[in-house]
Amino acid sequence: MLINADFTQRAVVHAAHVAWVPSPIPGVERRMLDRVGDEVARATSIVRYAVGSAFSPHTHGGGEEFLVLEGVFQDDHGDYPVGSYVRNPPQSRHTPRSDPGCVLFVKLHQFDPNDRQHVRLDTGRVVTIADANRSGVLLQPLFADARETVRIETVAPNAIWDVGDPGGFEMLVVAGQLDGIGESFRVLSWLRSPPGERTRFKAGPQGARAWVKLGHLTAETAGQDR
Repeated sequence: MLINADFTQRAVVHAAHVAWVPSPIPGVERRMLDRVGDEVARATSIVRYAVGSAFSPHTHGGGEEFLVLEGVFQDDHGDYPVGSYVRNPPQSRHTPRSDPGCVLFVKLHQFDPNDRQHVRLDTGRVVTIADANRSGVLLQPLFADARETVRIETVAPNAIWDVGDPGGFEMLVVAGQLDGIGESFRVLSWLRSPPGERTRFKAGPQGARAWVKLGHLTAETAGQDR
């Protein structure tokens, strides 16, 4: 299966308007944003767990990264309410479930194979830093290494948000509204922009908040150029 699989091109999905697709696990559904592969895939998705649903124990061969958008996600390591950001590196193992139900933004098989760093953060407790180069933008760092940078960016009402990276960038709107590239990005709108592209948005009257990843697409596009 190939969905938005050309990483040299911009991709946009307004996921709030996309139909849910059942997974092989009863009670777990997905809205697919990008995907290369079938059930074992390099994939970016919105995933919904029904009340009381669960996966069997499994190992993440390529790693798993997720942000909890609604409800409470649970596994062997604890409970993760709304705003939790988690990185389970390659070869990590767990048994996911959600007793109350939840919605997640999930990325699979997108780690450096040698990454072994676990991250479990409550983004509501992460320090907020004013961006020195962009007025009206606040940053909450979540993760950074030589390959990528992940953070939450909060944009003030009606402020201009200029974003891009030589290694590409990706965003998911988690609150508010951003207008740019001829479209309105609201909650669950997702954008993946190729290396070198910069985009200007204007925040809505209530401002906006977005999960952002920078720099990680260089390897993807290099692979497609070969």
